[in-house]
Amino acid sequence: QVQLIESGGGLVQAGDSLRLSCAASGRAFSNYAMGWFRQAPGKEREFVAAITGSGGSTYYANSVKGRLTISRDNAKNTGYLQMISLKPEDTAVYYCAARWIGDYRSPDYAYWGQGTQVTVSS
Repeated sequence: QVQLIESGGGLVQAGDSLRLSCAASGRAFSNYAMGWFRQAPGKEREFVAAITGSGGSTYYANSVKGRLTISRDNAKNTGYLQMISLKPEDTAVYYCAARWIGDYRSPDYAYWGQGTQVTVSS
């Protein structure tokens, strides 16, 4: 079992930056790839970014490339999503998730956090 807790969301203005954190507990965090997904009101949950267990490879949705950066610190059992140049369309609940190797863009992750709200005002 892996427990995930997101933090760092909030209300910001367009153009601002924000860093989300995902604290993990339970089994060895480095054994799992970590992903970030988001869900806006009335929309399906969508893939944002993923990083392998070692942190050696990262993957991004085209809509966030260049603005969002995923990283992790396995010594701290924590993952991060750094967001810059935020836009109103980035408004959503952001979830972190953990899984074994597989299709990192697919939402079939084994473990999920409760989510953190990010609201970007124009």
